[in-house]
This record gives sequence, structure tokens and C-alpha cells, in this order.
Amino acid sequence: MGLNLLDPHSLLSTFGAVGVFLVVFAETGLLIGFFLPGDSLLFTAGLLSATTATSTLHLSLPWVLVAAVAGALLGAQTGYWIGRAVGPRLLDRPDRPRLQAAVARSDAALKRYGHGRAIVLARFIPLVRTVLNPLAGTVHVPARTFTVWQSLGGTIWALGVTVAGYVLGSSIPGIDKYLLPVIGLIVVLSLIPVARELRRSRGQGTATEDREAA
Repeated sequence: MGLNLLDPHSLLSTFGAVGVFLVVFAETGLLIGFFLPGDSLLFTAGLLSATTATSTLHLSLPWVLVAAVAGALLGAQTGYWIGRAVGPRLLDRPDRPRLQAAVARSDAALKRYGHGRAIVLARFIPLVRTVLNPLAGTVHVPARTFTVWQSLGGTIWALGVTVAGYVLGSSIPGIDKYLLPVIGLIVVLSLIPVARELRRSRGQGTATEDREAA
């Protein structure tokens, strides 16, 4: 079976902890990575770290945690500097309404919550997590402020989601027997906030079109 970029198990069985770093880096640092399974990948990686060393797929928890945090922090910082360099051209894409809606929500979060709180909260919101970093660079959030808060938010998110998966895996004896159903459930649950964001973005786009038509 070939590699499936949307399947956490496929990514982890192919790349291991390195896959955690690559996916998290792309999802948080590159706009093209918005579709990647960040939350579900981290949770699944934690789950697979709780399997026995003789299991079909077993990951080392320390290496997974290092890869997750490194990907989260380096990805966000890369996204920020991309935004500083080419932000307006990158984010001003009227031909991509979902991207524009995510940009609008990220900008509203920055204005409503302030830089620090918005940067931390964005880590836990799919799509917004991808867009806010280059947006912060585009609107010239101070580099030091961004670095401090994204480091805090990225560390909490990466460690928290991964350790949650590990704790669940450790609490279920013989997790190997239920691995595929559990991973399937994780993927479905992780898609719920994504679907909500897409639905909200579509609703905002429709409202905008209605106002323009009026």
C-alpha cells in the first residue's frame, strides 16, 4: 500500500518520528500543509509510543516528543518569516475563499485577544493554526513577542496532544489489538474541528457575497 498523506498510521509507519517533524513543520509553517493531520498525527504517535517494542509499529516516546516540539516551533517561526517577506502576496488570494476566511479569522483573533493569547490559542484550531503564523509576520507582530508566545503555545500543543495519546495507549492493555479502530476513531474526531472551520468559512463567504449583492 502506498503512502497516504492523510493517514497518520501510514505516515508514521513510513517515516517514524521524522514524519512527525515533517508533518508538524509543514502544517504550522507552510500554507500548503493546511490539509495535513497535525492533531491526529500527534495523538497517534503518542498512542504508538505506548505499544510494546515487539509490536508491528512502535515509536520511541522521547524521540516523538522532540520531533513534535521541534516541528511545531521551527514550523511556526518559518511561517512567520515567510509572512514578513512575502505575506501580502501570499495571503491576498481572492481566488481562494477558504484561505481568505481563515486569514480574516486569524486577523480578528489577533485584534480581539492580543498577540500573545491569539498565538497560543491558534495552535489548537485547525486552519487558523496554519494561517496565523505568516499573518503575524505580515502585520509585523514584533519578532520577539511572536517567538516567545509561539514557543509557549507550540510546546503545550505538541507535548499535550502527544502525551494524551500515550496515556490512552498505556491505559488500554493490549492496545495493539485495537490499534486500527482506535486510530480510525482519532482521525474521525480530528476531522470534526476541520469540518466546523470549513463550514464556518463557507458561511462567512456566503454572507459576504450576499452583502455585496445587496
